[in-house]
Amino acid sequence: MTATRVDADVIRRLPKAVLHDHLDGGLRPATLVELAAEVGHTLPTTDPEELAAWYVEAANSGDLVRYIATFEHTLAVLQTKEGLRRVAEEYVLDLAADGVVYGEVRYAPELNVKGGLTLGEVVESVQEGLAAGMAKAAAAGAPVRVGTLLCGMRMFDRVGEAAELAVAYRDAGVVGFDIAGAEDGFPPADHLAAFEHLRRESVPFTIHAGEAHGLPSIHQAVQVCGAQRIGHGVRITEDIAGDKLGRLASWVRDRRIALEMCPTSNLQTGCATSIAEHPITALKELGFRVTLNTDNRLVSGTTMTREMSLLVEEAGWTAEDLRTVTVNALKSAFIPFDERRALIEDVVLPGYASVL
Repeated sequence: MTATRVDADVIRRLPKAVLHDHLDGGLRPATLVELAAEVGHTLPTTDPEELAAWYVEAANSGDLVRYIATFEHTLAVLQTKEGLRRVAEEYVLDLAADGVVYGEVRYAPELNVKGGLTLGEVVESVQEGLAAGMAKAAAAGAPVRVGTLLCGMRMFDRVGEAAELAVAYRDAGVVGFDIAGAEDGFPPADHLAAFEHLRRESVPFTIHAGEAHGLPSIHQAVQVCGAQRIGHGVRITEDIAGDKLGRLASWVRDRRIALEMCPTSNLQTGCATSIAEHPITALKELGFRVTLNTDNRLVSGTTMTREMSLLVEEAGWTAEDLRTVTVNALKSAFIPFDERRALIEDVVLPGYASVL
């Protein structure tokens, strides 16, 4: 395959994989309006289009704290079994419509218990919704495999419980673990006991690092806690000068520790200045295992098709580049090797060959 530029219509049909996507950041605006009415929660507006625009405006503020604060509204409607099931099912169908063949969805169960659900009931409700969505997508001829990452909120005290929950449900659709929330001031090593427990139980994990905080956060995530992937990781560039890599950057690249990069989200939170200058392109060219992700589809007003299109239009990416990050994501997915290989060899590579 020679270097091939592709348009948005072709991109929409390409098979995709997403590793970094938050359930509570990806609701359909119309669903959020309906569920809010059912539970009596007041939204900034009840017009779905206006609500979608409100989220993007808030996200474009360049303030990570304000970005995170928008989740108040989505979380308000995710406190019942019915709400969780519906949103999880629609999540899968939306991925399938976007051409995604493999996705990992993450959320923090501790944020969904205000309505009286137990942590286990939260996980089981989400898994029921995901299963229903996968069945419908397959029946419609657009199969998508979705695994779940359970998150602990790094600024609270229930990270250990979330890790235990990931172990308990690892044979019921949960494929890994993460810590989320405010990064600056809440270092990964504060939760070392949880990560040691996960390692003992052979549960893989990623860690949000190198977004709102720099190299010390990445160092702790990788060297102290043992993360197999890094959520965002854009500030690994602080250990790179031209094509010369520092020790930490070399370790991350050489050990194929995947970077879960989210260009639009990073622009909105001030971690990057433009799509054209986003570190994902330079890191890809330096041989890092970069992956492309949406982070929060509602909050950022994005999809995988849009993220790919932006990189093609503004950073000069080719079809080969898109294929590379898709294969990278599947190589680093938290599912068994044979399943990853089958998705690459039987779905992704033929999918690119047939379109191009």
